[in-house]
Parts: sequence; C-alpha cells; structure tokens
Amino acid sequence: MAENAKVALLGTGIMGAAMARNLLKAGMEVRAWNRSAEKAEPLAEDGATVAEDPAEAASGADFLLTMLSDADVIESVVGEGALSVLAEGAVWLQMSTVGEEGSERLARLAAENNVAFVDAPVLGTKAPAEQGQLVVLASGPEDVRDECEPVFDAVGGKTVWLGGAGEGSRLKLVVNNWIVGLLGVLAETISFARATGVDPQKFLETIEGGPLGLPYAQMKGSMMIEEDYPTSFSAKLARKDAGLVLDAAARKGLDMTVAAAVAAHFDEAIASGHGDDDMAAVYVAATAHG
Repeated sequence: MAENAKVALLGTGIMGAAMARNLLKAGMEVRAWNRSAEKAEPLAEDGATVAEDPAEAASGADFLLTMLSDADVIESVVGEGALSVLAEGAVWLQMSTVGEEGSERLARLAAENNVAFVDAPVLGTKAPAEQGQLVVLASGPEDVRDECEPVFDAVGGKTVWLGGAGEGSRLKLVVNNWIVGLLGVLAETISFARATGVDPQKFLETIEGGPLGLPYAQMKGSMMIEEDYPTSFSAKLARKDAGLVLDAAARKGLDMTVAAAVAAHFDEAIASGHGDDDMAAVYVAATAHG
C-alpha cells in the first residue's frame, strides 16, 4: 500500500473534508461518506467517490479512516458492516478525538473483527487541516507503521509515533486540557480587562513576541475582542473534548477544577446559541459574569 491506496473516509465535516482533499492530492483513491450526505457531495468534484453508506465506502478499502464526532457515533457507523468488507490486511486509522475509554472500546471492536487498529487523533483545526499540516498522534502495532505513513504524510506535517493503541488518545487529552485551560483564562482575562477599563488589545500587544505571547492567544484573543467567531473548531466540539478530559481524570481520581470551570463556560456559550461558532465563543460566558 502506498500512494495509490484506497481510503474509506467516514466523516466529512470541516476536518474530514479537508483531509479527504489532501489524500486525493496525494494520489489516493478516496471513498467518502457522511451522515449528512450534502457535506460529502462536494468532494465528488475533487475526485472522491461519495458512498451511500459506510459499508459501500469501506468495500475493498486498504484503510478505514474515521473522522466522526465521538466514539458512540463511530461504533454505530462502523458496526454497519464497514469492518467486514475491508481489503485483506486493511488498517483502521481512528483519527477522531474519542478519549481514553472511547479508544479502548473501538480497539476492542477492531480486534473482534481482526482488523489492525491505529489510534491516531490529530492536533489542529480548519487551516492546518486544509494545508495538510495536522499533527498526528499515532499509536498502534509496529508492523503497520510503514504502510500508514503515506496517509499520515498526506494529511499532516508531523507524525508522533507512540506506543500501543490508546497512547495517542491519552496524549491528545493532555494537549486538549492545555487548550481548554488557555481558552478559559484568555476569555476571562479579556473580560477582566474590559471590566477594569483596560483596552484588551493592549494586553495582546503587551504579551506579543515574548514568552507569554502565544500565537494561539493572539488568534483566539482577537476573535474574542471583535466578538466574531468564524468556525475553525466549534464550541460544542471543544465542550465534548473538555468532557473527555474530565471523564479520563475521574477514572484516575483527579479533580480538574480549571477544566470543569471552563466546561461550564462552554455549556453557557452553547446554551446561548454559540454551539456551532468557533470555540473562542467561550468568551460569551466569561462576559456574562462581568
């Protein structure tokens, strides 16, 4: 399997559609499926085959790539016969963020169907996905790593290989906790600046270029200041990721106070109608307490 591999891609939202286009550019055959068919149909113009159901997409495929919202959805979708119709020796690349328990559950499903399973969630949002510059956190059997590389190289700028299946998802949770905490404190900092009569843009200018001036803070902070949230990664998906962090922490007996507080902010932002807006819309909840 190499550049001419057949890839069944299930889930063509913001991330999945961009990944599909990069796989096509790399010369791979892509069969795309999405629960909302209208999101998959534009990929036909790029050369993908749009399938009517998951099993049709997976039939004879060398790789099954899942990029859906959560483990429950993936388990349901893949359970519709997709695993049994893959090509012999096919690999399931599970690239969604599903958390620790979700990854374990999907790995068991793969084992029950004798399909090699690579847990490979990605770091990055809309622009990196479109540019093929995602960071792939891959973990799984060593004997399939080489054949997976062309797929990962097509969608990502960097692949971090870890140990056995599940380690990618655990590292993704750690990174997500960092992101959730940054978003929460950034939202409250900008709200605090305004409440105390400080121009929040001056805050961003002050930290820019120094060790505190993360490019991420500049990007999301500008969205918060302008109160304009074009979606790169939605608030409802960020809330899902925060929930996965809290679930994994609970399994270890940890009390994640900051993550829980930011998750509550996301709940408020979503309840006020910002679920499909960018996750920077968490600022809406921070201002509600000003």
